[in-house]
Amino acid sequence: MAEETLYERLGGHDGIRAVVDDFYDRLQDDDELGPFFEDADMESLRKTQTDFLCEAAGGPETYDAAPVREAHLHVPFTPAHIQRAVDLLSDSLEEFDVPEDDAEKVIGAIAAYEEDLLASPDGE
Repeated sequence: MAEETLYERLGGHDGIRAVVDDFYDRLQDDDELGPFFEDADMESLRKTQTDFLCEAAGGPETYDAAPVREAHLHVPFTPAHIQRAVDLLSDSLEEFDVPEDDAEKVIGAIAAYEEDLLASPDGE
């Protein structure tokens, strides 16, 4: 019998979408990060983040939105913002009883893009 994929362990598309929805609710409610999302198309963000995590977890969905770097060039994130978002994602994963090893894999998929998330239009 084949071992379950991370995608399957997370509950497939619906399970991942539930975590993403909780995560984005936390982001929007956060005093520090909420302002970044005031004018954002939240449904689009939720869909693309779900697709991204589904693909990263081995699911059939594909992330076909703008490259991460390009999509975030206009957002003045700092390393502290990224850490805060990781903390909120951890809280969401914990809320859905995602085992620690699997939660670390999800966070690792996001953390791999930290440099792109911190990029600025002027290249600094």
